[in-house]
Amino acid sequence: MGAVAGGIARPDKICAFGNCNRLFVLGLVKGEVKLSTLKKQVKISGVGIHSGAPVNLVVKPSKERGIFFKRVDMPGTDLIAAMYDNVGETKMRNTTVGQMDGAHVQTIEHLMAALFMVGIDSAIIEIDGPETPILDGSAAQFIDAFRAAGVGKGKMKRIVVKRTVIAHAREMLRELPMFVRFKLWVFNTVAGRKSNGFVKLSPNDGKSLDVKATLVYPEKIIGNQSYSYSFDGTDKSVDDFVENIARARTFGKYSEWEYLKKRGMGRGANESNVIALNDAGDGTLNKTIWPDEFVRHKIIDAIGDMFTSGAFVCGGLESYKGSHALNNLVLKKLFSNPENYDIVEE
Repeated sequence: MGAVAGGIARPDKICAFGNCNRLFVLGLVKGEVKLSTLKKQVKISGVGIHSGAPVNLVVKPSKERGIFFKRVDMPGTDLIAAMYDNVGETKMRNTTVGQMDGAHVQTIEHLMAALFMVGIDSAIIEIDGPETPILDGSAAQFIDAFRAAGVGKGKMKRIVVKRTVIAHAREMLRELPMFVRFKLWVFNTVAGRKSNGFVKLSPNDGKSLDVKATLVYPEKIIGNQSYSYSFDGTDKSVDDFVENIARARTFGKYSEWEYLKKRGMGRGANESNVIALNDAGDGTLNKTIWPDEFVRHKIIDAIGDMFTSGAFVCGGLESYKGSHALNNLVLKKLFSNPENYDIVEE
């Protein structure tokens, strides 16, 4: 048990990146709060999609609110908080928490989405490598494992969006060096893509997270796809996610794999965990579950990234050609001004 900040007990060692764990130090909790955590620990093994290396993780029950990673292969390092202001890298088409030159964990988004869906807001995740296992490329196997272990449910803290905030792709580009922006412009031009994506959070009735994701790709097999999903904490909304979204896998062009592998990415990708588009872009090398499986997977990514808020975000989330970087930026904008949101503790 560590020092108490604002009435909330925290672990002694927390990896700070920026103002990490913002919601833990706001002093918003009064008295005893029942947390949602696993009834018993869960062990999961696999390979990292980018590293290709074997990895084992153990998700343990916790008496402290928050999701924390512990790199057991790096003794003496701090716990790594799975919080939006501890996100250090999104260039590898994933969400990474911690310091890239120190203790960090990559590709947490599918795991985070699964934790959120089963209602776990408190856990210590021991991991023996820098990346979570990709499993089948979706969130389904994580959810199955957590459900089998059982969850002692409390009430998850809610963040109610009060004012609209929006993150534009062009904002991300402005922060990059000129030569990097030029390279991205050339790549996107050749690929037939425009950097006009955005992610927007808007107020709704304050009781649900309503997500709409849209993909626009020049590849015919994807084209223009949209999908909407609403989570309100009921069993019905969880079942909807499990049945219609959780199994949606990550995707990429087969021709990009060698390029990515040479740059330290995609080394664990194969046709059992990634939907592989053919070079023509008019089909896939493996079978899809749904024709719009691509955009359904973006719902998983968005929900996992939103859970780095540390709570249940209640608002309308619109992602148009979105990315992990934009998901992270919109959370930073949301929390940049207390007038943008309310926090409800039930």
